[in-house]
This record gives sequence, structure tokens and C-alpha cells, in this order.
Amino acid sequence: MKSNTLLKALLVSVIGFGVAGLAQAQNAKVGPLQIENAYTRATVPGQMAAGGFMKVENKGVVDLLVSASSPAAGEVQLHEMAMEGNVMKMRQVKDIPVPAGGAVELKPGGMHLMFMNIKAPLVAGETIPVKLKFAKAGEVEVKFPVNAMGAQGGAMKH
Repeated sequence: MKSNTLLKALLVSVIGFGVAGLAQAQNAKVGPLQIENAYTRATVPGQMAAGGFMKVENKGVVDLLVSASSPAAGEVQLHEMAMEGNVMKMRQVKDIPVPAGGAVELKPGGMHLMFMNIKAPLVAGETIPVKLKFAKAGEVEVKFPVNAMGAQGGAMKH
């Protein structure tokens, strides 16, 4: 009996440890837009940038994500990654279109938010507030969970 209880306790602690590094994704709504699965990743001391990811579903007319801000970073830029010839290039963009009746996914290797000049390391399990501004739908604050490094697609290198 004693070993069975010990095994259960060990199993619970292992499962709990595995889940602790992956914070729960947050959702938010503004007008016809639904923001889903928002997250960023933990950073190491001295790391000055991190990516932000989410899906934006649009039940209305075409809209544009025009800016983002967060007290966790000196600046939040809108970025895209794309192949130019045989080279993957990243660049800042003015806005990110959200198609009418469709969705845009901000993900590693594609469109994403770029948290620049991070003020303190982003710690797994915490959340950071991010204000998103859309041309038509307006502003909404989304809590971005900080996932463990390597979670959901691996580390994004900049």
C-alpha cells in the first residue's frame, strides 16, 4: 500500500511540473474580433526581445491591427518573417490585416508581435498585459501568459 501511495504522489508531482511550464492561453473580445491563444515565452536575463503570438478571428468587416503596447517592454512592434530568396528575413510592418469573416494567426516564423527592450525577464507561469489597437474595433487589453522557453513551437531566434 505504501509504495502505491508514493507512486501516486510522484505521478501527481511529475504531471504538475510538466503543466507548470505552460501557462494557460488567454482570450479576449473587442467588437467583432476574438483574440485567442495569446502567449509569449520566458526570457533569460539580458535578453531584450521576445515574440508575442495569438490568433485573431474576425466576424465583421476587414480590420487592421495597427499597434500594440505593454508595460513589460519599452516598445512593441508588429513584425513579419518571410523568405526572400533562400534567406528568412524579419521586418517591422505598419499593420497586420485581419480579413473579414476570417482570421489571422500570429505565430513563430510568420506575423508576430515583437516585445523590444524588455524591462525585466519574462518568467514562465506569469502573464504580461498587452494592449492591442485595431483600426475599426478599437483597443483591448489581453493577458499574455509567459510559457516556458521552447513551449509551443520552440524558441524564436532574433
